[in-house]
Amino acid sequence: QVQLVESGGGLVQPGGSLRLSCVASGSSISTYAMDWYRQAPGKQRDWVARIPSRGGAAYADSVKGRFTISRDNAKNTVSLQMNSLKPEDTAVYYCNKVFGKFPWGQGTQVTVSS
Repeated sequence: QVQLVESGGGLVQPGGSLRLSCVASGSSISTYAMDWYRQAPGKQRDWVARIPSRGGAAYADSVKGRFTISRDNAKNTVSLQMNSLKPEDTAVYYCNKVFGKFPWGQGTQVTVSS
């Protein structure tokens, strides 16, 4: 059973940057397309970015040009580089497989505030 552990969140001022990591254990995720999601308080979980096993990434319009998703198959990790952060990016961030979800991790809190 794959376990996902997200990390790298924190408190950052508007315009700042953070790099999130999602480490998978229990099995390799190298052949799976992986997504990042986020959930703000009182709102549904929204899709943020996707990286396939091969090929180009895709992004929600709200983060396009500011966020970059990447993966390191040797480390069984998917990352999300977040630049030019805005208060509306505040949420708990999660990663998961695109199809046939793994158990959700605990997520990592990102707070963008001055």
